[in-house]
Amino acid sequence: MQPELASLLLDPYFKAEITAAQPAWRRVVSAAAQYGIPTPAMSSALAFFDGYRRAWLPANLLQAQRDYFGAHTYERVDQPRGEYFHTNWTGQGGDVTSNAYQG
Repeated sequence: MQPELASLLLDPYFKAEITAAQPAWRRVVSAAAQYGIPTPAMSSALAFFDGYRRAWLPANLLQAQRDYFGAHTYERVDQPRGEYFHTNWTGQGGDVTSNAYQG
């Protein structure tokens, strides 16, 4: 999404309209999912909206998976910015990067 379009969500008019429509939006997406009706644009937009208004997102799971499968390292919010960590996820030592696996 273009930055100027995303910033429209901060405009008082649009913020009020989206906030007022949010309960119905959630009901429609929920009902569609229950009946197996695909609503990719509506559900994706709702997911974007939920993520856009959160200060902290659950990206830690994604970072943990990247670290486990490729030893990509990660930053921790309780440590200084720019300090990177890697976890020995298997607890058995050795290589845990994806290129260490024999297929």
